[in-house]
Amino acid sequence: MRSIRPSSTARRGGTARRRTSPVLAVVALASAFALTATACESGDTGASADTSASAGADDGKLKIPDDIRDRLKEHGIDIDKWKNGAWKNWDKDDWLREAQDYVNPIIEDLWDPDRMRDAEQPDQGVDESDISGDQGVTDPTPEPVQAEAVSPSYHANAPTAGKVFFDSPEGTMVCSATVVQDPANPGKSNMVWTAGHCVHAGKKGGWYRNIAFVPSYNDSGQSATELESATKEEVAPYGVWWGDWAQTSDQWIEQGGSTGGDGASYDFAVIHVTPEKGSDGKSLEETVGSALPVDFDAPAVPEAKEMTAIGYPAAAPYDGQTLHRCQARPGRLSLSASDPTMYRIGCSMTAGSSGGGWVATGSDGKPALVSNTSIGPVTSGWLAGPRLGDEAKGVYDSVSEKFAGQ
Repeated sequence: MRSIRPSSTARRGGTARRRTSPVLAVVALASAFALTATACESGDTGASADTSASAGADDGKLKIPDDIRDRLKEHGIDIDKWKNGAWKNWDKDDWLREAQDYVNPIIEDLWDPDRMRDAEQPDQGVDESDISGDQGVTDPTPEPVQAEAVSPSYHANAPTAGKVFFDSPEGTMVCSATVVQDPANPGKSNMVWTAGHCVHAGKKGGWYRNIAFVPSYNDSGQSATELESATKEEVAPYGVWWGDWAQTSDQWIEQGGSTGGDGASYDFAVIHVTPEKGSDGKSLEETVGSALPVDFDAPAVPEAKEMTAIGYPAAAPYDGQTLHRCQARPGRLSLSASDPTMYRIGCSMTAGSSGGGWVATGSDGKPALVSNTSIGPVTSGWLAGPRLGDEAKGVYDSVSEKFAGQ
């Protein structure tokens, strides 16, 4: 079986819940699932970049907002040293963990085409696939569904899809993500939905760093070989958008792990983004021309119809450079009787697709995001994602309210 996940939060949402015996629930799964807690791929953590800082122009130069500078200073972090490489210090005492500790100053041009292309999948695989320790309701393992390549241009066929890039102690990582609507700023959303493990390491770590979203990554669907000479404009035609705030669930921060099913039922996150180099005052939604609503009252599995999971699978046989999707009717996967049952579909996509949106047609006949890719077997064949309920809505509303009127 194989794993999928990555995420970050500037604030926690939801209510922490007492866990039941891990022996019956998750321990049997710990070796069965390799979550993409690495958000899919790792590369060179030592990559350097000329840096200038974030959000807001001052005489044509990017300037780090005072609140970010002050928050870094509270933790003894010098902003200039941070930009020049201090962010690579993953010492346990310096790795910011709590919700209020989220800081992510822009380092201009850090995410160049080579660094984005070279993010690779670490070896997270295990062979055991026994899920007999599950509690609750789990349906039979679904038949694999071969992922279908999305036709370029991606912007024309899946305008809300993109990649999330970030740095972790293991290296440079990548996940998938979706542009979603912002209730407080209709038509002008700067909100992105992904997995919690794409922004925060969970119970044994803190926030990942240099989190950025690239909508319609490799929009023309170039091959890995062609991308070796691609310009940044070709790789990121709608720009690089840095996460100026992120939020995930309390449960993910307190329970989430890099393998097994720990925290998977709450493995979701929302990132608020800002453009690296300005976007003529346009929001992310205005820039890409679309944003999906989020359905926090999606049907239970027996009533559910087909769902479409979309993402950039990066582990073999895929290379992470092209967009794919799977369409199937979901079944149920229960990791613990105390946690919500997850959706599960047959799908051949691998790590890298972590965090990618699951879309279904709502009662109004329009598409809406109903889940995101969280876990899957090491050998591929299926994907599972959380049902989005009150905890997910709390995270979503909190991010929206924080930026209301901005």
